[in-house]
Amino acid sequence: MIMTTDADKVDLPYEKFLTLGAGALTEAELLAIILRTGTRNCPALALAKEVLSLAGGKGDKLNCLHHLTLRELMEIPGIGEVKAVKIKCLSELAMRMSRERAAGGLHFDAPETVADYYMERMRHQEKEIILLLLLDNKLKLIEEYMISLGTVRASLLSPREVFLEAFKCRASNLMLLHNHPSGEPKPSSMDIAVTRKIKEAGELMDIPLIDHIILGDGCYISMKGEDLL
Repeated sequence: MIMTTDADKVDLPYEKFLTLGAGALTEAELLAIILRTGTRNCPALALAKEVLSLAGGKGDKLNCLHHLTLRELMEIPGIGEVKAVKIKCLSELAMRMSRERAAGGLHFDAPETVADYYMERMRHQEKEIILLLLLDNKLKLIEEYMISLGTVRASLLSPREVFLEAFKCRASNLMLLHNHPSGEPKPSSMDIAVTRKIKEAGELMDIPLIDHIILGDGCYISMKGEDLL
């Protein structure tokens, strides 16, 4: 019979957590605890290292874990649907915690602040996502609201929907933000027309639209900065 010593236990992720705490664990060890089991030929820790290695091929391994698809994860031997969903939920929780913590102290008073906050979340999206940012009188984020997923069209981005959300949150200022999956943030004629329509409505409602920021791949355009509002 093989005996497990205290020294051996510290090499096992779960036992290491109980002995030394979460801060002593590597990213792979933390993920191995979430995965719980591996396969006959690949224990959970080795499986976790494979997942992080795949994420690392897309850039920073922890940030890019969020961008791995279910299909990509399930291509790793030993990662089935259940484990893949766990990983996606874990990364989504981490992203939300990070955004909530960051937003608490942010003032969206400069386009670069907004672009920096949303860039990693939006730059890899394959479809256009339009966000309405609801701000207080100090330009702090109260709430964000997804208006549409697909494309910027007047039929989807109606002033009525925008200002219903603004009134619900008692917002003092508004900002629009969306991504261009092409990576090029240059606004289209539709982007400009829809933005001006919302801006005019905001002037009537006394809830100003202060900017519309378009994100590309590592770059952005402020429509206010380009005198397009």
